[in-house]
Amino acid sequence: MNVASFRSAQNVARILTSASRPQLASQARARVFRYSTAAPAEKSFQNQSRLPRLPIPSLAETAARYKKSLVPILSETDFSRAEKAVDEFIKPGGLGETLQSRLHDLDKTEKHSWLETIWLNKGYLEWREPSMINVNWWAQFKDSPTFNLEQAPARGVVSDVQIQRAANYASSLLTFNDHVNNQTMPPEYQRTTPLCMNQYKNQFGAYRVAELPRDRIVTTWPATANYIAVMMRDQIYKVPVSGPDGERVSIKAIEQQLRHVVEAVNNLPEQEKQAAVGVLTSENRDTWAKARQTLLGLSPQNHASLSLIDHALFVICLDDYSSDRDIDVSHHNIFHAGNAHNRWFDKSMQFIFENNGRAGINGEHTPADAVIPGRILDELVKSEKHAEPLHASNVQLQPIEHVKFVINDEIKETIKQAEVNAKKMIDNVDSCLIHFNEYGSNWLKSVKCSPDAYVQMVMQLAYYRHYGTWTPTYESASVRMFLGGRTETVRSCSVDSVAFVKGFESKQADTTEKQRLLQKAIQSHLEYMMAASAGKGVDRHLLGLRSMMQTPEEQKQAQIFQDPSYIQSMYYRLSSSNMSPGDNFWGGFGPVVPEGYGINYAIGKENIKFSISSLKSCKETNSREFRETILGALRDMKKSMA
Repeated sequence: MNVASFRSAQNVARILTSASRPQLASQARARVFRYSTAAPAEKSFQNQSRLPRLPIPSLAETAARYKKSLVPILSETDFSRAEKAVDEFIKPGGLGETLQSRLHDLDKTEKHSWLETIWLNKGYLEWREPSMINVNWWAQFKDSPTFNLEQAPARGVVSDVQIQRAANYASSLLTFNDHVNNQTMPPEYQRTTPLCMNQYKNQFGAYRVAELPRDRIVTTWPATANYIAVMMRDQIYKVPVSGPDGERVSIKAIEQQLRHVVEAVNNLPEQEKQAAVGVLTSENRDTWAKARQTLLGLSPQNHASLSLIDHALFVICLDDYSSDRDIDVSHHNIFHAGNAHNRWFDKSMQFIFENNGRAGINGEHTPADAVIPGRILDELVKSEKHAEPLHASNVQLQPIEHVKFVINDEIKETIKQAEVNAKKMIDNVDSCLIHFNEYGSNWLKSVKCSPDAYVQMVMQLAYYRHYGTWTPTYESASVRMFLGGRTETVRSCSVDSVAFVKGFESKQADTTEKQRLLQKAIQSHLEYMMAASAGKGVDRHLLGLRSMMQTPEEQKQAQIFQDPSYIQSMYYRLSSSNMSPGDNFWGGFGPVVPEGYGINYAIGKENIKFSISSLKSCKETNSREFRETILGALRDMKKSMA
């Protein structure tokens, strides 16, 4: 998850790509491990040195694939103009060759790949809109069968089941971090091809720093902090969860630390309550950067407090309420808390626990694609009954510490305005879910359909039915076969997907013809997915080439980027990602353009889950209405395969 919120075509041009979205990257499922008492035969990062570097596609192959992607979205006249711009760009001795040469020179100086720094800066750190909703992704965990959601505690209460589940997950997270630190997590493979494991180093203790003119991301490996940050009613506490030398303690010991937080907050005198500084992390990045600098200038204590939060292994948010039993409603609390309170959106991972035991995560997307934390989450839920560490120590944990800030009237006013701005953003989000239980991957495989490609065609059909046209569509593909690999774009709207949609809706096409068109569209999609996963997609290469321009003259000369088709082709009104199977959690993210939808899906053996987001300010979109169109497409396409 996304990675692809842009507020205008001008913003799209500036950012160049929908990278700042939490796209939960599609890929063949990597080999999954379970925690074991035996030492693995392989070390976590042993394959890093033998991974190939991300290739730089040739100008010719990118141009060919790019032009093909323009065919379904442009008129003949517009395509002819765009084609000339592309051909001029890649001609021998032209600007394209100069930029390509610079890209190869850059590749020689970058640690992992030519794309690494470009991607972080253009895709994430230069983006100035708030991270909340626009960058951060969310996931909701499967409910624990031991909790009775019907009997939610009263508002204002932090419950035993809430504390128990939070402590349980904290213990499992510490175990996972130990495996990453000690390289005892087996390396992952796609069949026999090793995958890059570097992003696992970017989760624990990772944080984003709001700065001008662009943000900064900080990761540490090994992550050896012995504490986490816990938030309750906007109060933040440093909570040690392991001994001074990293000694692991029992879940009961962590529970006790969390109870100390609850007791401290409940008994906190009014004059000692700290301002809701966390709300500032939901603000425009320039606004937050200036406020952060003001905080740092007010007192050394603010330096220490921000550093403490930044370096915590992760954040736990204890909400003294339950949002709703209906998951269509409750996921909003994990998405944005309804008011951005009791959250710190700059941390890589903040885990949210409601007082009925329902739980989820809000993740900052910059340091890793969500397939990586997704692996962590899957293990968390699977290990919920087996989270006790081996050989837990009886070491006395250090006491909790209230994180305090020195603030002035300027900061008070900035927080107040941040609350107003956050509420306006949150009220504009239209997000709903589908938990479709009529078929899943088992049936799709039985009718010889790629589950992922099939769902992409469901969305193409649904969009056409809803709007009477088709649109550029983003799906993320993993490129972890390469050193430092993250994602590439699969442009799902193709010549063959359009032919399928037209044929499916035609009264003249019989079932056999519809099946033929579907299979051809699926095959076309799979071919693009394979190319993208091999580092030969369109979007990242064009991003790299454009980033190599050095003068206004070169920018003017590069008609490939000046032509309207460039922006139009990546104005993704459908931005999607696959986080299958969705058995233990499901998630989502915001739309990437004002007139678009952000769609995450997970294909289980007997079900398919979707989250659908859009903006209420756009009269063209409506997530709940589009949900019904998707459901109709799911059912009608199955009928055509009978």
